[in-house]
This record gives sequence, C-alpha cells and structure tokens, in this order.
Amino acid sequence: MNSNSQSANTDTYSQRLADIVGTAIALLTLTLPVFVIAHYSSTNVQNNQQPLIQNLQRNQD
Repeated sequence: MNSNSQSANTDTYSQRLADIVGTAIALLTLTLPVFVIAHYSSTNVQNNQQPLIQNLQRNQD
C-alpha cells in the first residue's frame, strides 16, 4: 500500500508539471507573435493617402 501512495504522489507531480509547462507554452504562443510584430513593425509609417476633400474639389472643376 505504501508503494501506491508514492505512485500517486509521482503522478500528481507529473500532472502538475505538465500543467505548468502547458500553461507556459500557451502563454508564449499567445504573446510571442505580438512582441515579434511590434518589434519588426515600422514606427515611421507615412500616410500617402490624399485627403478626400481635395479629390472632390478637383472632380467638380
């Protein structure tokens, strides 16, 4: 009976460790792409779109 309790403790520890590792993998999967995109995205994005009002005024002339 003593060996059964040791096995149960080992299984509980294994399950706990698997839960922690799985949670860490899930958090990395969700957060790492956000940080990579933020790091490689350009902060100096130029807005080349012309104002709509200017285009409408040209069409009316």
